[in-house]
Amino acid sequence: MSETPTFAMWQKLAAKPGGKRLFSAAMCLRVPYFGTVLPTVRELRPGHCEVSAPKWWGVHNHIRTFHAIAACNLAEIAMGMLAEATVPPTHRWLPKGMNVEYVAKAETGLRAVASLPELPEFGDEGFELPVPVTISDRRGKPVVTGTITIWVTPKRR
Repeated sequence: MSETPTFAMWQKLAAKPGGKRLFSAAMCLRVPYFGTVLPTVRELRPGHCEVSAPKWWGVHNHIRTFHAIAACNLAEIAMGMLAEATVPPTHRWLPKGMNVEYVAKAETGLRAVASLPELPEFGDEGFELPVPVTISDRRGKPVVTGTITIWVTPKRR
């Protein structure tokens, strides 16, 4: 299976010194809103992505914890990069919906993990792909859990 340009760039940069930060900066240039949480992609492979973000004043809410919508942005980054590493270039994907639960205060920087239980088959029909995402604090305690559903279809030829 061939790979998307995004995943090819990750594979080229990730092992190099500063490569993960360079990849993350390039990702934010492509999708500027992602930059609001200062993300760093830590791990990326088909079916799995881990992204971290520091707690800084730009993500604070009124009680100085990580804002819920900033955490959702981090979840979408993890899902999007997972999709780029998983969905073949013969197909396209679009976010369709997001369901989240805020299960604890987010008082530290966060790590979002998007992971599929198994890789799907990519055929000639469109399908919904639910992507589970867990966002945890630095101690590993989940603070946000959710599922982002993407719609996957073959590209027109």
